[in-house]
Amino acid sequence: MFLQAEIAENPWEIEIPKFSKEEAPNCIVSESSFATLFPKYREAYLKECWPLVIKSLNEYGVKAELDLMEGSATVSTTKKAWDPYIIIKARDMVKLMARGVPYEHAVKVLDDNVASEVIKIGRLTSKRERYIKRRQRLIGPSGSTQKAIELLSDCYVLVQGNSVSAIGPYKGLQQVRKVVIDCIKNNIHPVYNIKALMIKRELAKDPKLKDENWERFLPKYEGKNVSKRAKPKKIRQKKEYTPFPPPQPESKLDQELASGEYAMKQKKEEKQSGKHKQKNNFVKNKGGPKAESFKNKKKVRFQETSKSPKMKKKKS
Repeated sequence: MFLQAEIAENPWEIEIPKFSKEEAPNCIVSESSFATLFPKYREAYLKECWPLVIKSLNEYGVKAELDLMEGSATVSTTKKAWDPYIIIKARDMVKLMARGVPYEHAVKVLDDNVASEVIKIGRLTSKRERYIKRRQRLIGPSGSTQKAIELLSDCYVLVQGNSVSAIGPYKGLQQVRKVVIDCIKNNIHPVYNIKALMIKRELAKDPKLKDENWERFLPKYEGKNVSKRAKPKKIRQKKEYTPFPPPQPESKLDQELASGEYAMKQKKEEKQSGKHKQKNNFVKNKGGPKAESFKNKKKVRFQETSKSPKMKKKKS
């Protein structure tokens, strides 16, 4: 009962029991084989370490062949093989070595508690320049970010070409995959995930916080998509479409009539026009009626003097 309770609480800590030859007394009936192509720059290394590959696979009853002319490596089961899943492990081992993983790390895949994963990152971004920058961000300065991911996930990580190869426990592979996809596809810096892994490791040591939610302790990432395009000062908002034409705007006269300003203006104008007329009359009749009679007398006198005989003689 104690073992069952422990297994239910910590499923990641369960060790897979080793599959021995005694458990499968009957040999494999049918043989299966897998072939993997490798690039030319890996030819010299594979040729050098191939005897070690043959030796390690012979223990499980698997045959390994290297064809330098075609550039392929083949693994196939023999009658001595007892583990039905060992051929898949041998195929993964040869694939990893073809992708640049050294033999010392690739051999670990043959263990039951260790798995491998090749994450293809070449087509996760649309632009080549963006992809190169994010891949370099995953490696870090002088490989520091890559080393931090390895230490926190207990996995071997190799970033080469358009893929990321990882070897380690199943939980560690999940963590590596999340960091890689967040970095390349979602544009989240690996530092955020590395911080989260460090905090989780420390929280797991505390027995009080084992059953609690850890989201409040983890760093939260907020994406900032800052576009370089110049934004206009006034952003026009689209109005809702209606089949009816907009109502005709009121003129100034209609607005004045509605508010009563028009009537007030007319009264003011009438008052001003009345005052103006009074002023004009006063200017014309300066000094009143007496001044007008005096002016008329002067005109009459001037006319009489102009008609006198003395003036006529002078003219003649």
